[in-house]
Amino acid sequence: MPKKATFERGIKQLLILLGLLVFSPIVLSLGFKSLRIYTESPQIYISYLLLTIGGLLILFTVYFGFKTIKTFLDTLFEK
Repeated sequence: MPKKATFERGIKQLLILLGLLVFSPIVLSLGFKSLRIYTESPQIYISYLLLTIGGLLILFTVYFGFKTIKTFLDTLFEK
């Protein structure tokens, strides 16, 4: 891949990462707040679903962050 295409891909990944860094903690906190508020059967399942999605988003954000940093390092130290 040319250096410019790799750099552009890294910028796109960085923008997605910034969105994930904002969105994933919001989903997780909504899950915890809804778990505290709701005690009925159908609503508590939504709370657990939000907690699960938020936790998975946090894990994916960490993975995607390392992948984005690796893309930038590959672009920077390309021979």
